[in-house]
Amino acid sequence: MTLGVLWLLITAALVLFMTPGLAFFYGGLVKSKSVISMMMLSFGSMGVVAVLWILFGFNQAYVDGSSADWIPRVLGNPFSDFALQDAAKAAFAGEDGAGVIMASAIFGATFAIITVALISGAIADRARFWPWMLFTALFATLVYFPVASWVFAFDSTGDFTGWVNKQDEFFGFSAGTIDFAGGTAVHINAGAAALALAIVLGKRKIGFSKEEAQPHNVPLVLIGAAILWFGWFGFNGGAAIADGQVGLIFVNTLVAPAAALVGWIVVEHFREGKATAVGAASGIVAGLVAITPACANLTPIWAIVLGLLAGSVSAVAIDLKYKLGVDDTLDVVGIHLVSGLIGTLFLGFFAIDTGLFTGGNYEQLVVQAIPAFTILAYSFVIAFVLGKVIDMTIGFRAKEEDEIAGIDLALHGEGYRYEV
Repeated sequence: MTLGVLWLLITAALVLFMTPGLAFFYGGLVKSKSVISMMMLSFGSMGVVAVLWILFGFNQAYVDGSSADWIPRVLGNPFSDFALQDAAKAAFAGEDGAGVIMASAIFGATFAIITVALISGAIADRARFWPWMLFTALFATLVYFPVASWVFAFDSTGDFTGWVNKQDEFFGFSAGTIDFAGGTAVHINAGAAALALAIVLGKRKIGFSKEEAQPHNVPLVLIGAAILWFGWFGFNGGAAIADGQVGLIFVNTLVAPAAALVGWIVVEHFREGKATAVGAASGIVAGLVAITPACANLTPIWAIVLGLLAGSVSAVAIDLKYKLGVDDTLDVVGIHLVSGLIGTLFLGFFAIDTGLFTGGNYEQLVVQAIPAFTILAYSFVIAFVLGKVIDMTIGFRAKEEDEIAGIDLALHGEGYRYEV
């Protein structure tokens, strides 16, 4: 086993652990009578997406860069090696490079899983489980897998082949898009889909106000945030090759969320007169989201600035849902979409040697903005259509009486037997 394969396997385990961490984070934020339902949306995503990824998602996301056909470049090639049968035989035979393929498949699967799971926070307290599972399968196939090919696909030489990384060639720019760990494919993608589903499902019957939206278990929220931060070192560092690059990524993955935590609770202090534990946890997540695309391409001082910006802006952005009347229950839009955009566009100004203020190059900002807003629009439209069709056919939202009484017992037959 090579060190590269070992590193991918270790970091894949860290990233997989993030989805249960997300379940804890989300589960602590909702009412006690819907915590099981909330956590099951994350665990359900683990089941469906992992299976689909191995069947065809990996092949759909990582297409052969030699193809001149625009269809596989846009939608991927899902049946090039169905269920990784050829790759598995090569691995069994000990062929060179087979271990890297299998390790890459596992690593990529963990990204796909958590991207879909993130969306569920926008529809907490009111979404039915099996319609969510159907949405998960369709969204992964039609949105995440092809978007991953746009951002992450590479050929046997290590050259990125998706259109996101070919803009410099297409348009003659001097700079290429930077998205090291998924600011576009993961966070902007999930945030846009979360906005779409929040609109489709509408407001909760009970809980759509600051006074009513109180987390039932703050320690669980903090535990979830801690697991996410721990796993995020694998999330950001898994694709790194050089020792120095890994070191820089780890430093930035430490200081950006730390600064975002400070930025968030400072905003809370001036706005509400107190800093909350939930605010600190949310600030950590906002900083992690923002540094995801930028982890390998910022000096630490600019990572700190990015964290402060993401934490403070997201702390303000989450209140917009009350003014707009869009019930993004657990602030997926305010944290993942907003901070994902901030982190992706921030590189246009401050990326090492190529940003507008660090290299005098405005083109870096252009090639950051094009995929960010393209993926936002694509994800929103497809997620909205999928959510609407599911809701109009089999029904996406729980019955009103179940929602009021608590969907844990109604949908899963288990849950807390008391109120907190």
